[in-house]
Amino acid sequence: MLNSLQNPLSLLGRVLIALLFVPAGFSKIAGFTGTAGYIASKGVPLPEVAAAIAIAVELGLGLLLLIGLQTRWAALGIAVFTAVITFIFHAFWSVPAEQVMMQQQAFFKNIAVVGGLLTIAAWGAGAWSVDAKLKG
Repeated sequence: MLNSLQNPLSLLGRVLIALLFVPAGFSKIAGFTGTAGYIASKGVPLPEVAAAIAIAVELGLGLLLLIGLQTRWAALGIAVFTAVITFIFHAFWSVPAEQVMMQQQAFFKNIAVVGGLLTIAAWGAGAWSVDAKLKG
């Protein structure tokens, strides 16, 4: 039974993970100045460049993940990006006590997302993807 669900579940998994990144990329475009300001507040150098990289990853690689094109590379790129930013933006060990629980939750949710992305990088997009159609 699970084998018959492999392709729809692969597609659904890609869609749900892309749902985290694609809208975030669009919102960073719409609020570029605020995004760069927030990035700067965390001490990241060249915040405008960092914001542009975030947009490219979240929107560009997120769309590739969504449609299943260059899926393994897209998933790996988003995984690396997410792992790096998680330590910068959800450093629960260095926030006031009243913020620890929220930041710790966000930290470990992001780490779980990295795990899902690494699984996609390892196994690919499945048959319901552009990658599969191109292999043909």
